[in-house]
Formats: sequence, structure tokens, C-alpha cells
Amino acid sequence: MAKETYAEAFEELQRIVEEIERGDISLDLISGKVKRATRLIRICREKLASVEEDVNQILKELEQEG
Repeated sequence: MAKETYAEAFEELQRIVEEIERGDISLDLISGKVKRATRLIRICREKLASVEEDVNQILKELEQEG
């Protein structure tokens, strides 16, 4: 499986949440959807943490230059 972008992971996560809220998922499939949502949340968190680290590094470099 190719790595999802943040946008792709977030969009899929939103779709899963909407399906669950509407009751569009059968009881037989809910476990798989929740597991997938958990993986998508992990992907989003990792990408956000990476961006935060990059931004902090850039700000630190700018402070040192200033």
C-alpha cells in the first residue's frame, strides 16, 4: 500500500466517521472500519508531528540568524 498523504488519510477518516454516524456500516464491518480509522489517525498524527518538528527547526534557525 502506498503511503497516504495527510489529506488522503484525513478525508478517508472523515468518510468513515460519517458512515458510522449515519449508521451506514453493518455490525459485521464496524470492527474493520474502526481499525482502519485507528491507522488513519496514527498517520495523521505522525505527519502533523513531522511538520511541527520541521517548523520548530526553521524557527530555531531564524532565531539564530536574527
